[in-house]
Amino acid sequence: MTVSRPAGLQAGVEIRLGGKAHAVIAVTGTSVRLEDAAGEVIAIPLAVVLSDPSLELVAGVRAPLAGTDVVETVAAGTLEQARWWEGHILEVLTGRPPECGPELAMRAEYDPAITTLRQRELAKVAELEAAGRKVTLGTVQRLRLGYERQGLRALIDGRAIRGASVSGRTDPRVVEAVQQAIDEETDQSTGTVSRVQRKVRKILEARYGAQAPPLPSQRTFYRLVERLSSGKHTFGSARTRRSLAKQPSGPFGTVTAARPGEWTQIDSTPLDVRVVLDNGLVDRVELTWLIDLATRSIPAAVLRPTTKSVDAALLLARSLTPEPMRPGWADALKMARSVLPHRRLAGIDERLEHAAARPVIVPETIVLDHGMVFMSQTFRNACRAMGVNVQPSHKGSPWEKGTVETSFSAVGSLFAQYVAGYVGGSVENRGKDAEQDAVWSMAELQELLDEWIVDRFTDRRAKIPALTC
Repeated sequence: MTVSRPAGLQAGVEIRLGGKAHAVIAVTGTSVRLEDAAGEVIAIPLAVVLSDPSLELVAGVRAPLAGTDVVETVAAGTLEQARWWEGHILEVLTGRPPECGPELAMRAEYDPAITTLRQRELAKVAELEAAGRKVTLGTVQRLRLGYERQGLRALIDGRAIRGASVSGRTDPRVVEAVQQAIDEETDQSTGTVSRVQRKVRKILEARYGAQAPPLPSQRTFYRLVERLSSGKHTFGSARTRRSLAKQPSGPFGTVTAARPGEWTQIDSTPLDVRVVLDNGLVDRVELTWLIDLATRSIPAAVLRPTTKSVDAALLLARSLTPEPMRPGWADALKMARSVLPHRRLAGIDERLEHAAARPVIVPETIVLDHGMVFMSQTFRNACRAMGVNVQPSHKGSPWEKGTVETSFSAVGSLFAQYVAGYVGGSVENRGKDAEQDAVWSMAELQELLDEWIVDRFTDRRAKIPALTC
């Protein structure tokens, strides 16, 4: 008996062999690699597969799935028409429409085992014509080829899924000028649409002279500017507009820290609390702290009227030093009561015996911005002496150290607003005579902050595993 390979036996098709369904992984000159429903892969000689009388082509190459943008946005009538065509195209390709199970015999004129693809296409043209729907062979072939490449999307009327243009029918030269004018508004003080309209007119005149295209009506121009400036705060907050313009066009990347200290971030921010300074004046203080990405804990934090380079260097020293327990602190804040490996570490440093439950982390790499404090020679010398790598972020890219940036919001919501002397984040949020509520000195506020970091922040944000001591 002479056997020949069926035209449909290729990688990606589904066949039934011995009553079981298999997916064809690869077809070579001597063997066929099959995968069953359980995921088991087997290799069978090609001659054995082709000579098996139970061999049946269940489905051809699977068509791509239609995206949600097609299924959810296309009108129900249009989608129903595409589904109707899909049933007929599948019958041409596989011999069975979707609603016909393998237990039902396929019609002889569509059986891939005894008919060619062209014969099945001609049979479908005759069937539709007999049902009162006249189509040409070219139409069936075009839909069949499109379905094999794009799936259901190819069977939907393109006018139903074609998205509306942002600029509509406006002259592309005008759209380009409007986009340029909007981009130029980024670093300027916030204006109105009429200023943008005047700028667009000047751009067109300078670029095209007497051949400059006319501007659309004022109402159309306003709608065009609204669509092109969406999400850019062109006519809103100037600070937000500049911040959004600095965002990268691509997706954000991530850095995964595998161990404590591998990646840390440092930054400073004014604390929304006024304190009584040593000279008796009342003023706000500046918070500088270091956050570890692996554990989301704060190894060290310092408060100063104005952070200097020596204060940043002191912060490194504090991160390497155990936090001592203060008089009045609860015993629950001791390191011996935490999940930290207290007994194992106490043999290395006796100071851990009476330390608070703040992890001692040796920074390996510190990500920082281009502030004068962190770019100073004093801070860099301190990092070099401790073997710490310094990784400056790109200018105007706060998201590159987003963990420490967002962690400052926890200080305001979980700590600062409960402290006497809290003045809010802006003048709009400031209470009447809020400065008169300041009663703490900077040293006392530092002690309150240290206790809060151990008691609240570390317990809420840190991801410190429970190690066996």
